[in-house]
Amino acid sequence: MNEIMERLRKFNQDRDWDQYHQPANLAKSIVIESAELLECFQWDNDNFNKQHVAEELADVLCYAFQLADSLHMNITEIMNDKIDKNAIKYPIEKAKGSSKKYNEL
Repeated sequence: MNEIMERLRKFNQDRDWDQYHQPANLAKSIVIESAELLECFQWDNDNFNKQHVAEELADVLCYAFQLADSLHMNITEIMNDKIDKNAIKYPIEKAKGSSKKYNEL
């Protein structure tokens, strides 16, 4: 993950784009790119262009990683913390095989 972050930082620094990458801008970009990812499945869930999905997913991930970086957050740490919280909210014995929200279990 460090290698990817270094590449993203260098890519942006080389183009002087850090000035545009304030947290709010990055959060907006995540939403925009997520909508483009969703568009890949708009009319057909089974027949989609995997390469296009990969490119849009990469855009979402790049912006998400850049947002975490701009806020000095450790991606591994925040993801592990969230998984731990979800494990409490969604215990296996109640959530397994269910799509219900935690307050409905």
